[in-house]
Amino acid sequence: MSRIGKKPVAVPKGVTATINGQTVVAKGPKGELTFDFTDLVTVKLGDTGVEVAPRDASKQARSAWGMTRTMVANLMTGVTQGFTKKLEISGVGYRAAVQGKVLQLSLGYSHEVNYPIPEGITIQTPRPIEILISGNDKQQVGQVAAEIREFRSPEPYKGKGVKYANEVIFRKEGKKK
Repeated sequence: MSRIGKKPVAVPKGVTATINGQTVVAKGPKGELTFDFTDLVTVKLGDTGVEVAPRDASKQARSAWGMTRTMVANLMTGVTQGFTKKLEISGVGYRAAVQGKVLQLSLGYSHEVNYPIPEGITIQTPRPIEILISGNDKQQVGQVAAEIREFRSPEPYKGKGVKYANEVIFRKEGKKK
């Protein structure tokens, strides 16, 4: 039994949730999001919110049960509050700046890295060594953060590179004489 899947997803005030066949649509103050769920689960609107249940007792249906409930909960959070990821840059001369719809990164290469900001995502740089990525789709926010981090992953000796704000970089000791 999925402990996560059993809980219904509450529909916040100002959000309308509809189910069209195999698609859940959530509309709220931050936009509209959709999720296509598998036919291994059933999704319906109940009195307490959106309820998810497996169609049968197979392992695949039970696996999809909790995942579907979490995806529907992410829709509700996305259209009301949105999601944010924070990246930190460490290294001498490493910095970031937003120029229009492009994020310019100086990461120690011979050239600047220009990352075009996708639709639905807002990127801010309150400080040159800090990047805030926000949007209403959790998957897209995480994907953009991963792509930016990939330009210069943190290295274990000096810790230089782009890292998540809550990420811990295990440091290695250098050569010994």
